[in-house]
Amino acid sequence: MSENKSLEQFIKPWSLPPKKNFAFKNANLVDVAEKKIIENTSIYVSNGIIRQVNSLKALDSDPVLEGYEVVDLEGKFVCPGLIDAHIHIVAVPGEASLKSGLNVPFPHAVLRYHKLCNQILERGFTTVRDCGGVAAFVRNAIEDDIIYGPRLFFAGNALSQTGGHGDLRDPASKGQHVQEDACGCQNNALARICDGADECLRAARDELRKGADFIKIMAGGGVISPTDKLSSLQFSPQEVRAAVLAASNNGTYVTAHAYTPQAVRQCIENGVRGIEHGNLIDESTAKYMASCDTYLTPTLVTYKAMASDRFSNFLPEDARKKNEKILAAGLKSLEIAKNAGVNICYGSDLLGPLFAVQTEEFVLRSSVCTPGEILQQATINPAKLFGMENKLGQIKPDFYADLLILNDNPLEDISVLDSPYRHLLAVMKGGRIYKSRWTKLQDDITINDTII
Repeated sequence: MSENKSLEQFIKPWSLPPKKNFAFKNANLVDVAEKKIIENTSIYVSNGIIRQVNSLKALDSDPVLEGYEVVDLEGKFVCPGLIDAHIHIVAVPGEASLKSGLNVPFPHAVLRYHKLCNQILERGFTTVRDCGGVAAFVRNAIEDDIIYGPRLFFAGNALSQTGGHGDLRDPASKGQHVQEDACGCQNNALARICDGADECLRAARDELRKGADFIKIMAGGGVISPTDKLSSLQFSPQEVRAAVLAASNNGTYVTAHAYTPQAVRQCIENGVRGIEHGNLIDESTAKYMASCDTYLTPTLVTYKAMASDRFSNFLPEDARKKNEKILAAGLKSLEIAKNAGVNICYGSDLLGPLFAVQTEEFVLRSSVCTPGEILQQATINPAKLFGMENKLGQIKPDFYADLLILNDNPLEDISVLDSPYRHLLAVMKGGRIYKSRWTKLQDDITINDTII
């Protein structure tokens, strides 16, 4: 059998067979831009790219191109792959509490990456943005199919001031949880500490040197950080501008952890493009965000999960008290942002065992947003933020073939996406089927070497 293998499969024995060409027929296409279903659609996929999208309403005939494997979808719904714009892969499951989860030895954490990334992909998230902690080797492993996971955009280590949201040292710990990087910076699993404009400029440049797609800064207090208040304003305008300068000079952007109007405004005034969380924003701040074309990524599900009885031992007592305040404000901030016309993205921000409830964010948002709005938040909006609006988030010619095959219509009931094991029949990323729960369609990662 070895004589049938390509040279690539000898060099990289984990490499998968060449991608197939698919002609998906009789699909109900979910048009997220127009928030409608296009019936009787054919979707042609070749070499990981969508080549044609034909509606039989517009065509008298729909010929099958030579070399395409025809799959009759029988009216199943085809949705663009989902995008989670705020995750932390480095905070792997396997530990019961936040403290133990962020202290998993690095080699052990790496060994868990494959399982975590695979589960994220199998829930329908074909693209994610890691907002602190993961490194370039994970993206490379995903692209090389060593790890089966979503397309990854990442920030490297987030930037935090001393005593800021990314400084996880307990006041009495005498520096534990922190190590010295090669450049002399203090790092933990999620962030690195830098003070002053020069240090912020150097730290941002260093993360970009290591392959980061964007820069993440901690601009205000947070739930899990032990020494700051939720109301604290972090980094000076000069420090924020330094990070923005490094990012913009590199052709990318800065996003910021920020809850309060003061933190949000300071960030936007100094060039930050994205705001993470934003639970405490007011109407005037939301209008300001909209006028500046800022992107907001709420992460409601993480606060709900951390407050639940199921994960009652996850947070220490001080963090639980802060979480209560942020949880109560979450849906109100989403409503304020929506009414102001802010660009909103889907985010989950789950750590450790909480990753299991990643899709519950869809249902949480449904009390404020329509299914069509939520789908846009998980597709075309983050694609625009990433600068990938011509490749991600829609089912159109020349876009990446990131497709979900569903047995029900998410534009009528968004909870369909919160039940992937019941409704998500297949997940295609880049033209390859990584997961199929449908007997009619086999995945592309199971190698069939049956003898008889």
